[in-house]
Amino acid sequence: MLMGEKSNEPPVESTQWCTKCGATLIDGKPPVASEPGKPACDVCGAALAPVQAMGAMNAEVQPSVPRRGRNPLALVVVAIVAAGMLYIGLHTARRSGTDHPVGAGYGTPAPDFTLETLDGKNLSLSQLRGKAVVVNFWATWCGPCKIETPWLVQLQNQYGSQGLQVVGVAMDDSSKDEIAKFAKEMGVNYPVLLGKEAVGDAYGGVPALPESFFVGRDGKIVDRIIGLKGRSEIEDSVKKALGT
Repeated sequence: MLMGEKSNEPPVESTQWCTKCGATLIDGKPPVASEPGKPACDVCGAALAPVQAMGAMNAEVQPSVPRRGRNPLALVVVAIVAAGMLYIGLHTARRSGTDHPVGAGYGTPAPDFTLETLDGKNLSLSQLRGKAVVVNFWATWCGPCKIETPWLVQLQNQYGSQGLQVVGVAMDDSSKDEIAKFAKEMGVNYPVLLGKEAVGDAYGGVPALPESFFVGRDGKIVDRIIGLKGRSEIEDSVKKALGT
């Protein structure tokens, strides 16, 4: 800017402010009841800070914006949406014939395992190669398992001569004697194994009981059912495994 020219910029205000209460004094207007050379705040009486440009003060002292609390209604809506998505996902996963197992891929070899039977022997899934196998995860405390088990007994009787082998994997903390008692009461006619968490993890974590994997004669998974389904649906999956 040349000498003598007027600036188009607005004049810069200067201010003093109180270091105690924050009250400001713009353009150097004398405070009330202040001593000469020692300006004091007319609000609280404390000494005022040195004069400086308002812009500098604004740059240095920025007002803090209080954080807004979370809206309780919004949290409720989010929770409802999340629960709905979880329900839909689980409901979809439970449909047999169309879902692909997590951890044990549909159409891939069933994870092998070796577990103890109720009579103290060991049984491996690989020993059953050539048979159609139903790997049924269940527990003594599982209500739906009590409904499903008699169906598995019937299917073992009906299709055992055609190469079907049902294998029950007990996934609970009950003792071997308690599991054996339960199996006897239910008339179980197939091997019952004492399950381990590692085996459940290999088959995708077993999110719900009962859960059955249908393994073809070639050792590959052809179907899976999570939760209680009708006997006819289980039989359809058995036929699918037998047909491999």
